[in-house]
Amino acid sequence: MAKKIMRSANVERNTNETKIKVFLDIDDGRSEKNNIDTGIGFMDHMLTLFAAHGMFRLDVFCDGDIDVDSHHSVEDIGIAIGQAFKDALGDMKGITRYANIVLPMDEALMMCAVDISGRDYLNFDVEFPTEKVGTFDTELFKEFFLAFTRKSEITLHFILLAGENSHHIAESAFKAAGRVLSKAVEIDERTKDKIPSTKGILV
Repeated sequence: MAKKIMRSANVERNTNETKIKVFLDIDDGRSEKNNIDTGIGFMDHMLTLFAAHGMFRLDVFCDGDIDVDSHHSVEDIGIAIGQAFKDALGDMKGITRYANIVLPMDEALMMCAVDISGRDYLNFDVEFPTEKVGTFDTELFKEFFLAFTRKSEITLHFILLAGENSHHIAESAFKAAGRVLSKAVEIDERTKDKIPSTKGILV
């Protein structure tokens, strides 16, 4: 019996603005074990949804300069989680690579599609009706996904099809991202020893 490859990663990122630790296991599935403490309540909520719907084991700790604002922490968390995805996926042999979903969250309807391509790109066609959800700046959602896609080298598209409530729109984006990534990283048994590209490389 072939030994199962562990697809997990630990990442630490330390700057003058943030100190971050991330652990990710994309195959564990025990999201109830996750420990997420970013210092930003709404970000904790979004990452909890992301991990639960992706069935990822995810720990995130961030000590950031939130006395300034949340921007540095949110961006650097995106960088660290993106790096963890890239490291955990390794050579990417056998992955399904593509996935998409149209996900409803009450009145919000989010389309999300991913290509684990080795090329970073974010299309974030999402408008929020309000500038804040509670004390959280809604413009920071795009900053998180920009940082995540750049570091993970993933192509990710979001198109908001309907939505009136900023909280619901944000939830739909993070839930959708978790679900499409979970599907795209699945191993296709038909091609488990192959890179899913006719070029023989994902870049």
